[in-house]
Amino acid sequence: MIIDAHQHFWDPARADYPWMAADELTPIRRAFGPADLAPLLKANGVDASILVQCRSALEETDEFLRIAHENPFVVGVVGWADLTDGALGETLDRLRASPGGGKLVGIRHQVHDEADPDWLLREDVQRGLTAVFARDLAYDFLVRARELPSAIASAQAFPQARFVLDHTAKPPIADGGSEVWADRIAALGACDNVWCKISGLATEAVWNDWDAERLFPFVAHAARCFGEDRLIFGSDWPVCLLAGSYGKIKNALEACLAKLGPQLRAKAFGVNATRAYRLAIAS
Repeated sequence: MIIDAHQHFWDPARADYPWMAADELTPIRRAFGPADLAPLLKANGVDASILVQCRSALEETDEFLRIAHENPFVVGVVGWADLTDGALGETLDRLRASPGGGKLVGIRHQVHDEADPDWLLREDVQRGLTAVFARDLAYDFLVRARELPSAIASAQAFPQARFVLDHTAKPPIADGGSEVWADRIAALGACDNVWCKISGLATEAVWNDWDAERLFPFVAHAARCFGEDRLIFGSDWPVCLLAGSYGKIKNALEACLAKLGPQLRAKAFGVNATRAYRLAIAS
């Protein structure tokens, strides 16, 4: 089974997405839903997807679980819930009992938008993570290099928990890379309870001037840090459309992974996501 472990749905006419305000994001400032993605998955040989949160609102998590309930190809939801809420455990229990709640596999927050680079280490946030892991859910890190030290400390604080790093911590590909990013990714990869999504890389490059060869050094470094059992493919659709079509993104990442070996490629396109999120499907 081929799994796209990172995609989104949204409708700016119905909800507010503060991160979408920049002029350069105009091409994706429209509604995207299951009917838009399903034919792209079929055309590109992808069997299933994991739907990931876009805004800090429980209403979105509820909606995503309903979508997953109604669309079998959505095999998991990484939703949002307030980690600082003292009643988070009750909220998670309610979500899991709702239609589609069995597909709630993880929680995420836009940590890289917080002013405090150590937001993850706040006492109330760490308490919230405890509630997440008590329900056998994963936590997705949405961080850049600035927040990686707090991600590393969190992974070390919860050695039995499962963490997934989104977008390989958004390396500055357009600027040629960063030793700080590379070193901190290596330190996070040393935590064997963290998986890494090879997603969102094309939009960190120059949007109209990139190819698989330019992405490869960053994919290869992530592979060295996380190994073949903890690397995961994700399209980051429809954000990826800023840099290329769904097919172009998938083909480029497939080419990068194939250069690293057929076994690594096969695991990154399915079994690793199944294990990281404990998906209730045949692996």
